Amino acid sequence: MELETFEHKDYDQLTAWIDSEKLCYLWGGPAYKYPLTHEQIDIHCKQPQVFPFLFTVENNPVGFVELYQVSVNEFRICRVFISPEYRGQSLAQTMLQLLIEKAQVNYKANLLTLGVFSHNKSAISCYEKLGFVEFEQVTNSLSFDGESWDLSRMEKRL
Repeated sequence: MELETFEHKDYDQLTAWIDSEKLCYLWGGPAYKYPLTHEQIDIHCKQPQVFPFLFTVENNPVGFVELYQVSVNEFRICRVFISPEYRGQSLAQTMLQLLIEKAQVNYKANLLTLGVFSHNKSAISCYEKLGFVEFEQVTNSLSFDGESWDLSRMEKRL
């Protein structure tokens, strides 16, 4: 299991995974519009504060995750995704553990934060197992197709 730098050659995999408007919004928030395009990915990933990664298991692409540098030692975990056929195997937890180690060792992070929609109970449980704690609840943070979504903001001190 490896966390590799996400490169242009991986864009097709990401666009195949993000296959609906709702999923695009859940995964990417307002940063991306559906359908997801190489141009959007390129513009986003070229920002100096964005560090995207592809998670592979036995050389098979399984997931995507991103670190976003907020300040010198603070990073936000963004755009966490595990391919549907690999869900339910605790691979998100493994991917995130690798990301936490990379943030600490490679980027000298001492604080990781993230935002997760409150209805995503499995993701919240995964983050809690990794030591994240909620520090803020944002009501009606985003809305999509008539639904309002609350956001849980979580953090982990390293």
